[in-house]
Amino acid sequence: METFFASIPILVLIVLMGVFKVAGDKSSIITLLITAFLAILAFHSPVPDTVNSFLYGMLKALVPILFIILMAIYSYNVLLQTKKIEVLKQQFSSISTDKSVQVLLITWGFGGLLEGMAGFGTAVAIPAAILISLGFRPVFSALVSLIANSVPTAFGAVGVPVIVLAQETGLPVIPLSTAVVLQLSVLMLLVPLVITFLADPRMKALPKNLLLSLLVGGVSLVAQYLSARYIGAETPAIVGAIASIIVIVVIGKLMGKGGEKPTPMMYSGWEVFRAWAVYVLIMVLILFTSPLFPAVREMLSGVCSSTMSFMIGGEERKYTIQWLTQGGLLLFIGSFVGGLLQGGRVKDLLVLLWRSVVQLRKTIVTVICLVGFSSIMETSGMINQLAVALSAATGALYPLFAPTIGALGTFLTGSDTSANILFGKLQAGVAGHIGVDPNWLSAANTSGATGGKIISPQSIAIATSACDEQGKEGSILKAALPYALVYVVITGVVVYVFA
Repeated sequence: METFFASIPILVLIVLMGVFKVAGDKSSIITLLITAFLAILAFHSPVPDTVNSFLYGMLKALVPILFIILMAIYSYNVLLQTKKIEVLKQQFSSISTDKSVQVLLITWGFGGLLEGMAGFGTAVAIPAAILISLGFRPVFSALVSLIANSVPTAFGAVGVPVIVLAQETGLPVIPLSTAVVLQLSVLMLLVPLVITFLADPRMKALPKNLLLSLLVGGVSLVAQYLSARYIGAETPAIVGAIASIIVIVVIGKLMGKGGEKPTPMMYSGWEVFRAWAVYVLIMVLILFTSPLFPAVREMLSGVCSSTMSFMIGGEERKYTIQWLTQGGLLLFIGSFVGGLLQGGRVKDLLVLLWRSVVQLRKTIVTVICLVGFSSIMETSGMINQLAVALSAATGALYPLFAPTIGALGTFLTGSDTSANILFGKLQAGVAGHIGVDPNWLSAANTSGATGGKIISPQSIAIATSACDEQGKEGSILKAALPYALVYVVITGVVVYVFA
């Protein structure tokens, strides 16, 4: 009965959004209330603990998730305000007129780079918004951005998910990183193919799309493997994305020969630099405050921080915000300074910031309720109950289902890192009982979590906000669900076969 009760919030959320097409903000409010009710009555969580769990989740929703979502949308709105988006559109069009090349470059290449450096929704919000500006449909833009933001999530935000997994399990980082890349190897080839097929589903385009996907996916796989094997968790997503961008641009230029000629660039190098100023500044700031530069990060972390404590289940939970290394602040600085370089005025940029807040009002409600209900599920024992029930039910077949537990964690929390905190120790513990390498089975948690990211309600809320499609979360969830399920099944098979 506890397993049944623990599954109710997830089922309610899926049914409301996917079947009845209830808007994300309303679905999340209803799910939050049901979760709190079940936590108190079925799992005997004291009312103060339940309230504190929600407040703890709300704080995590506000910083970093909503802070980063807001600033990612703001960065795009700055480009619209200064009209520099036209320069970016022109540049993407000058590389290739082929839709497959354009979509793969923006979602897999540029989106992968954003995920590797920043994470937390930037790799969904910004590519989706750029695709719409190029004339692609909103739902399509949201879907391909969600699918592309799967594999890179494992090493998102400069490798934080795998680093946290290593800390939680006590396992070495490099073997974990290498195992994750190997488990995702098949999907590195398949995901680009899916993206190119969605961009251009004509059968006569299939050979071209297949060649493009194999080259881009293969280069990405080799780059990520070498980076994970010889450097660690910080760089695979970044190195893989840069390698992919280079290959996509070269292929785009070669494919353009003899076919439809791309529109030549009409803007000067200075204009192109100004157009990219926002994203260049964001990437530079994120890079230099990342774990790749520990001295800088440590210095900034100690300058300005805030800590809040919550008593939950007799345990004090502290949440610390290090403001000067906070992704949302870095996005704001890059967007604001970049906007000034692009010719924007201080007053106009500040007014635009407020308009961006108003634009995201429904998303703010949705994300707070989603993270709040996942926090209540975690502290009341619901999430652990579901994981233990699954491991007990599968027995020797457990490696086949290990990625499903990671996917469940990301579906609920919206974060690969959070999924590893929730279930990393469980996976390592089960590995000892069934005689499987703990590095391999623990890595399966983060590999599966990348699939759950595709249909995470928080990611979908980010996508709908970027596409200005609030209220259509159910349609996007329904469209993305088959891809996520196949993704997790493939990961499970790979993990099981080589376990």
